[in-house]
Amino acid sequence: MCGRFALTATPEQTAAFLGLAELETFPARYNIAPTQPVLMVLAGPSRAPGSNLPDRQPMLVRWGLIPTWVKDTREFPLLFNARSEGAAQKASFKTAMRHRRALVPASGFYEWRQAGDKGAGGSKGQPYWIRPRHGGLVAFAGLIETYAEPGGSEIDTGAILTARASSGIAHIHDRMPVVIEERDFARWLDCRTQEPRDVADLLRPAEPDFFEAVPVSDLVNKVANTGPEIQERGIVGPQAEKVRRQKSGGDDSQMTLF
Repeated sequence: MCGRFALTATPEQTAAFLGLAELETFPARYNIAPTQPVLMVLAGPSRAPGSNLPDRQPMLVRWGLIPTWVKDTREFPLLFNARSEGAAQKASFKTAMRHRRALVPASGFYEWRQAGDKGAGGSKGQPYWIRPRHGGLVAFAGLIETYAEPGGSEIDTGAILTARASSGIAHIHDRMPVVIEERDFARWLDCRTQEPRDVADLLRPAEPDFFEAVPVSDLVNKVANTGPEIQERGIVGPQAEKVRRQKSGGDDSQMTLF
């Protein structure tokens, strides 16, 4: 699962990573949530004359895919993730898998330790900031669908494909976003000659040591918290209370940080 992620690189860094001529200026985003606009990249219609850059088109899309056949969006679930194992056959995703595969640039994503570790009071449990171990950007596998509203207006929507978690982070959650490696960008985006079955081998977990998981405070739980402080190392719930008791002279009114 991927319900929150971040993109904190500069537009120049992001454009270079994705092979784009340029990107409009945008701020660092530390807590991107479903229904918000996210940057995705599609294969473009044509290559600019004299350009040696790949043919790619950036788009801002609503994070939460709406298939074209939906009649009432109020009664349709929020599809911000798509299980890669059946996306090519599932009615909600099969058209996008064939015609509108995309890349979703990210600096990392957030995940919460699964049920069984949840604290009292309905807490989501311990959140983690999961980032590339060696830094830099990653590109998640994405899908885009343009939905025509009954009034005639159109909205571009998208989802992130997930796979089973690699052994390095499976203790936190059993799913993770599919990461497309740079050498595979062109093949993943090529919906003209590469059918879903031709790129199925790319829908796999990242290598076990690709990501590192940093425990963070529960600030990330609230969408309104959008600053870099949500990525600072910390613990929540019973673990935090245990650390406070063990730390001599600690101030119980403050969250304990490593």
